[in-house]
Amino acid sequence: MNQKELLIVLEKHGKWLRNKEGGERAYLCDANLCDANLRGANLRGAYLCDANLRGAYLCDANLCDANLRGADLRGAYLCGANLCDANLCDANLCDANLRGADLCGAYLDYACWPLWCGSLKARIDDRQVKQLLYHVLSAVSYSDNCSDELKAALLTETNITVANQFHRVDECGELKIYEEGDCHGNDQN
Repeated sequence: MNQKELLIVLEKHGKWLRNKEGGERAYLCDANLCDANLRGANLRGAYLCDANLRGAYLCDANLCDANLRGADLRGAYLCGANLCDANLCDANLCDANLRGADLCGAYLDYACWPLWCGSLKARIDDRQVKQLLYHVLSAVSYSDNCSDELKAALLTETNITVANQFHRVDECGELKIYEEGDCHGNDQN
């Protein structure tokens, strides 16, 4: 998609958001928006399923309620972006810069969360904290390479209680408090 076509879609989407004549929700599923400059764009509620947004510049963009399921956001600049309630299921966020991005209410199942400094200071909600904590504690619990001291410090009653509130704990199994000599802190093998 070229810049001119993209501007037309954004203009129509803006009209749609304001309930103006000629408005149309942005449908950019499967669109190639690699390296696109969408700084500050209002894509609230837009359809961006499986879009290629690799390296796209989305700083301060409004992607609230947008459907980004399966989108390629590798290396995308999402600093300060509003991703509240966005569907990021299966999205690839590797190397994405999420500094200051608001992800409250965003659906992150099966998404690739970036573990680098660019994901620090992203704003998340309790549901996402429980999900991330569950994953970290599960990895610690099953790792033979984590020391007993680290397991004892992390696999505490408080942390386990919070992590076991993860919305998919019924599928994944409840974590257990670490007791020295435990092989694994999880009920399921």
